[in-house]
Amino acid sequence: MPPNTTLLRDRRVRLALAAAAGIALTTAFAPLGLWPLGLLSPALLMALWQDAPPRHAAALGFWFNAGLFTTGTYWLYISIHQVGAAPLWVALLAMGGLVGILSLYGAFLGWVVARWLPPRGGARWLLGLPAAWLLEEWFRGWFLTGFPWLSLGYSQTGTWMAGIAPVLGVYGVSALLLVGAGALLAACLGTPRERGVALAVLVASWALPALLQRIAWTRPAGPPVSVAVVQGAIPQDEKWQQAHRTAQVDTYRDLTRQALGAQVIFWPEAALPDVAQNLADYLLERYHEAHAAHSALVMGMLRQAHNGDYYNSILTMGQSVDWYDKIHLVPFTEVIPVPGFVRHWLEELDLPYEDFRYGATDQPPLAAGPLILLPAVCYDDAYGSTNLHMLATANALVTVTDDGWFGHSTARFQHLQIGQMRAIETGRYLVRAANDGISAIIGPDGRVLARAPGYVPVVLRGTVVPRVGLPPYARFGNWLIISLAATTLAAVLILFSRSRT
Repeated sequence: MPPNTTLLRDRRVRLALAAAAGIALTTAFAPLGLWPLGLLSPALLMALWQDAPPRHAAALGFWFNAGLFTTGTYWLYISIHQVGAAPLWVALLAMGGLVGILSLYGAFLGWVVARWLPPRGGARWLLGLPAAWLLEEWFRGWFLTGFPWLSLGYSQTGTWMAGIAPVLGVYGVSALLLVGAGALLAACLGTPRERGVALAVLVASWALPALLQRIAWTRPAGPPVSVAVVQGAIPQDEKWQQAHRTAQVDTYRDLTRQALGAQVIFWPEAALPDVAQNLADYLLERYHEAHAAHSALVMGMLRQAHNGDYYNSILTMGQSVDWYDKIHLVPFTEVIPVPGFVRHWLEELDLPYEDFRYGATDQPPLAAGPLILLPAVCYDDAYGSTNLHMLATANALVTVTDDGWFGHSTARFQHLQIGQMRAIETGRYLVRAANDGISAIIGPDGRVLARAPGYVPVVLRGTVVPRVGLPPYARFGNWLIISLAATTLAAVLILFSRSRT
């Protein structure tokens, strides 16, 4: 039965349903974790697209994404206005601009599926719709620096659907959800034969990752390593004020002394409110104390290069001193991709940003005691394929971050979920050091093994087992699943074009 006989025909009602489906999808992610909506919400939008003309399908896609990203990234208001002290109108303009751009991706997807895909049948529901949606999600994740936040696959870190991640990454999980959503639609709208195929596909899309989850893609490469995460919990409104500088450096000194004896000690992103060059004596003192206790240090630090450029970095001090520079800077907070006169205007508005430089994409992993680390600074870890070349030698992951910019919001839980997916994809432990939470130790299966209480200064202790081996995703990155999706979509478009001719 066509959906326009079971849903109200009023276009405004259908647009409201699309927006509601996008809002509902937000709850599939952490902290609520209503993961079935990762399947049901896309299925509802696919149903609304059925028999919709291109312009209406574009509007449906627009409002779906508007609902998703308005409720899924509301915490930008906290970082820009409440913490960053930017004027309210600037915060609303920035948020509205981001949500508007992200909604246009959904609009374009809706127009494409209405204009070019077969109007109905298995080729549309099981192949064309999932492939087109996946390509849109992947494109959103890298175009113009990208915004991969709230990719569908992250909603499944706590389910067996994540079993496909070591093979095809987070986009592979998204693909299975989308195929399952298309199968639900086919089971409702298809012929008896199409319904049978759809039910078989739906079962297979859940059974396959469950079987893959039993495979140990990596293996231990040494005894457990004791680690400690220093969580300073410096309030964001005090961090960059000169009056609080002494108290902050004393906090990290005292907490680090409590952590001495752990084989590797981790600090969060930009732990101290100054560049490393201005803290040389302080850092040397920390190094000597750690060296005497046979501890290595992994520290989120800002640094200034010889040419005056600033980098958001990780400093390791053990048998050697090494740096990793953040690759994926946050637009309009860490880097301003605008002409100079616009940058000067933004500086006058006192927006919360520093103009950093991008790190190189071919940096080596970091050695810290027995661990060889694939590093990420905050937003870096949302780009799972960036540093896969390090896994040839890296035996663990580390993410240093400061989610205090987003207050007591859902952002920290969403960010933790991204880290869980990185651990699953690579089959390695991940140590997560955050300024005020969520500091955690994550196992290679994505489970949180230890977690610090939020918003309090604390030392989190645990153990990490170095692991080696390359899951398929570590070898191919996103190209395997994206090539498969592109080939599938091209085949559907070509066959439908020929049938119309």
